[in-house]
Amino acid sequence: MGKTLQSKVISGSVKFAGCALAVAAAFASAPAAAWEPTKPVEFVVPAGTGGGADQMARLIQGIIVKNKLMKQPMIVVNKSGGAGAEGFLEIKGAKGDPHKIVITLSNLFTTPMATGVPFSWHDMTPLSMLALDQFVLWVNADSPYKTSKDFAAGVKAAGPNKTKMGGTGSKQEDQILTVGLGKAIGTKFIYVPFKGGGEVAVQLVGGHIDSTVNNPIEAVAQWRAGKLRPLCVFDEKRMDYKEKVTDTQSWADIPTCKEGGIPTSYTMLRGIFMPPGVTKEQTEFYLDLLKKVRETPDWKDYMEKGAFNQTVMTGPEFTKWLEKTETMHRDLMKEAGFLVQ
Repeated sequence: MGKTLQSKVISGSVKFAGCALAVAAAFASAPAAAWEPTKPVEFVVPAGTGGGADQMARLIQGIIVKNKLMKQPMIVVNKSGGAGAEGFLEIKGAKGDPHKIVITLSNLFTTPMATGVPFSWHDMTPLSMLALDQFVLWVNADSPYKTSKDFAAGVKAAGPNKTKMGGTGSKQEDQILTVGLGKAIGTKFIYVPFKGGGEVAVQLVGGHIDSTVNNPIEAVAQWRAGKLRPLCVFDEKRMDYKEKVTDTQSWADIPTCKEGGIPTSYTMLRGIFMPPGVTKEQTEFYLDLLKKVRETPDWKDYMEKGAFNQTVMTGPEFTKWLEKTETMHRDLMKEAGFLVQ
């Protein structure tokens, strides 16, 4: 081989080796692909259809599809058995499965306390508080009660166990609030449980019950249609939303129950959890997904129409809130006599 040709071969070999090393180095330094679902994700709703949790889950599902935020489909599944225990136990038993998530209500706390089912929020992986839901005291539009003060005076005058209060489930948020409302007024209600807030609103429209403590989103359609009347909101301050829902009223126009002389308040969690034993990368995928959902116009519109308290928490802050709220519910359940013996 001639000297010139030999030099070219050696030079070419060196360049090829250099390129190969550069490519190898590039692959070595490139970050690993972020985790994402590899099959359909099951979105568990531990409550019946039509209620606030069901509506929120289906909205999230729709936003994800509309905006193509996830490659795999998301399937909403209602598992309301045992006051939501069916859904929670499924998530607890799906250790390490990143293809299941659950939307939680405050039955996250109340169900195990009332039933003794072997479950607590510690058995799942907390992801995020999406919002806090309000409770509103509703009556039929034909009711003689125009204010919460009228209502309190009327039901107290009627005597104990004369007024039917409809709500979702037994020994859960609605019934706990009903007991607290009765104590604040100085009477007792006949509590009538239904499977979901949608059914509760329909029953009130039909006159089969006298009042409800439904969430805003569960009764807004009937309010807008002139079938129901809101008397007060169970919070420390009025809701912020000032756009008219009916011809004459906005959410902000509804006084607090305390303004009407009823000293009681209560808000409810809307949060997302995963099974135990999932990885940090898997939780990060869903946290990012939920952040994208919250940034959409559809979500912001839903928050306003449902008059939600738009508090968002993740990480240690959310865990601390869960611990505090669990203690609060235990105290309320004990006072109401709902703790399992």
